[in-house]
Amino acid sequence: MKAGGLRCSAWYTSGLHTSADQELGEPMDHMTPRERVLTALNRQVPDRVPFELSFGAFAPALLDTFVRKTGALDPAEYWNFPVRSVCFRAEPKHVLWRRYASYYPAELPVGANISPFGVVESPGSTEHFVKFTHPLQTATNDDEVAAYPFPDPAEPAFYAHLKGAVNSLHMRDLAAQGELYCTLFETAWAIRGMQELLVDFLINAPMAEILLDRLTAMRVVQARQYAEAGVDVLRLGDDIAMQTGMIMSTDTWRYWVKPRLARIVHAAREVKPDIHIFYHSDGNCRAVIGDLIEIGVTVLNPVQPECMDPAEIKATFGDRLAFWGTIGTQTTMPFATPEEVRATVKQRIETVGKGGGLLIAPTHVLEPEVPWDNIIAFVAAVDEYGAVAS
Repeated sequence: MKAGGLRCSAWYTSGLHTSADQELGEPMDHMTPRERVLTALNRQVPDRVPFELSFGAFAPALLDTFVRKTGALDPAEYWNFPVRSVCFRAEPKHVLWRRYASYYPAELPVGANISPFGVVESPGSTEHFVKFTHPLQTATNDDEVAAYPFPDPAEPAFYAHLKGAVNSLHMRDLAAQGELYCTLFETAWAIRGMQELLVDFLINAPMAEILLDRLTAMRVVQARQYAEAGVDVLRLGDDIAMQTGMIMSTDTWRYWVKPRLARIVHAAREVKPDIHIFYHSDGNCRAVIGDLIEIGVTVLNPVQPECMDPAEIKATFGDRLAFWGTIGTQTTMPFATPEEVRATVKQRIETVGKGGGLLIAPTHVLEPEVPWDNIIAFVAAVDEYGAVAS
């Protein structure tokens, strides 16, 4: 099937009936895209499994392929993904550099950006990878951490547009997600340096406490702002795991991260009790899935199949948790045949999607090695197998 034909005929735009439906004379209950997402995340059975292509969908080289193949510019619009992001506005680069320049010895490197927290991101070894320069890497005392200039989350310029952006998505029957990735741990180590932060956990506790507490206070305000704007999903996350297990011990995570993350979740829920709390961590984070559920996480992403069995995770936690992802970007998407991609999608829908609770997607950005035919196979398989038995 050609890409253009796929978009025009797919269930998520046309509400296509299956042949079995037609033979039985029992038309499906057609949901809007937003209803489909919320039903799945509520661990109920939607008319079809919702899907997306994760994290901006494509690495730059593959995005060029998408544009060339389809003539379109935006994968989300082209395939009508049922959920879209709203984000805080960023300050101009020159404003950020003026605030943080004293933490660096020279001007920004060519091609570099600077994050809202003053982390310089320089071009890395390949097109979309970056190298971090950590502004507090050489800090030696509590006062330096306490004096570091965080952005002011109460500044209306950052968030005043959010409610209108959410309303616009809802008017299109799309679910709205508020992006608050790199919630705590990743932003903290980006500022301090990962080795330095982990050492602080052990021997410089006051420095770590000041940094994480300041960051948590900001995230609490931002979580409330997203909830007040009416987002359906608050997307939190930190990569806290490797493929073999946690980056830090579970006790360390429970001491340093869990209670602060719980404050952020609670802040959003105080404003909007039915908000879905999405949590992202690559790798094998199974050791703390129960803890995430305990503090109010309702959606786990990406359930990386190279290191966790999605069917087993569903069987163990599926009565309390929905799942978003499950299609491997280290294995299935780049290296399987289109037929194998289709078989994997079918298996995930029949296992993780059984009884509801699945938004199916690749587990991360699709890298340049992913064949175009595998992307088409993924979308076509969701179309073909997307009706889920209750």
